[in-house]
Amino acid sequence: MSFRITGLDGAQFKHLFALNDDELKNHKAKRYIADDKPGFPCRVTLEDAEPGESLLLVPYRHHTSNTAYAAEGPIFVRERMAQSGELIDEIPDQLRVRMISLRAYDAAGMMVDADVVDGKELKPLIERFLGNDEVSYLHAHFARRGCFAALIKRA
Repeated sequence: MSFRITGLDGAQFKHLFALNDDELKNHKAKRYIADDKPGFPCRVTLEDAEPGESLLLVPYRHHTSNTAYAAEGPIFVRERMAQSGELIDEIPDQLRVRMISLRAYDAAGMMVDADVVDGKELKPLIERFLGNDEVSYLHAHFARRGCFAALIKRA
């Protein structure tokens, strides 16, 4: 089963980059400087930021379904504008080095299945979930913190 993992569109966060720390608080956001790698996973590039890079921690509504599974949570985005990451049939290092909670949803946004796996073992789980015709898309979350990591669909 061929799959595509995509990062978020960075343009939706661009308006936040020029704000000072007090203004960021009004958006429930906070600026960080990466001090370790891995440690600051950018949801746009699907890469961990390099030490010294500036990022914003922002709330993001990652599941907009009109169901009880609708959800929002914190994500990091690099302040430098970058192209959204996109991988086909490959697992980005950002996911491979962490425990991942993988959640499978149907077209209506209802959860069909879920499991937790070491990122090194993620590919077979993606393929198994997407092999179920009832599944429309997957959300990967970092299992330890619970934060949204990436959207996964059939390629």
